[in-house]
Amino acid sequence: MSDRSTHWDNVYATKGEAEVSWFQNTPATSLAMIRAANPDREAAILDVGGGASRLVDALLLDGYRDVAVLDLSANALDAARKRIGAAASMVDWIVADATTWRPAKTYDLWHDRAAFHFLTESRDRTAYIERLRSAVAPGGHVIIATFALAGPEKCSGLPVQRHDSASLAAELGPAFELVETRNEAHQTPWNSTQAFQFSRFKRRSQLPPSPSLPLA
Repeated sequence: MSDRSTHWDNVYATKGEAEVSWFQNTPATSLAMIRAANPDREAAILDVGGGASRLVDALLLDGYRDVAVLDLSANALDAARKRIGAAASMVDWIVADATTWRPAKTYDLWHDRAAFHFLTESRDRTAYIERLRSAVAPGGHVIIATFALAGPEKCSGLPVQRHDSASLAAELGPAFELVETRNEAHQTPWNSTQAFQFSRFKRRSQLPPSPSLPLA
């Protein structure tokens, strides 16, 4: 088990669902951006770092039938499974590190709220993006939510890498086109406010042409 897995298993083993700063009873911004991407109900949707998030509940209620949740922590996924009950059998639960995971299929939509910003080392971000590129189908969408540039510098005792849409676009590279960005003032369970940004990208079917060199 990696150090990251140990850390998050301990978090979810010692804290209740609503005792973590990132808890949302309704993941409204994530849902709005997923709906804006307009995936049909057969679309394959992956929630990276989903943990015990209630996004999976909402997606199932919306009628999506091909939903997967990936997280480092088996404890977090167990909590979500127990909460959902019988409907949990409809979800593909994946215990894995997004920087080392080997995708077995492609997805139409990749969603990540508050996982990518924990990757403070460039090698980890590169490894994450490599998995994302292999997992997202051409024409598919990527939604990444992180602490905004004015957001906290730490979360759960760990340093974070804050982002805006420009820094995320640079990480993803030219194969992904920025479609929209939304800001969110997230209210924690103890009524403090955290600045988040949500950016949605679409994977291009073809790379844009390189700029022409000037003639000599």
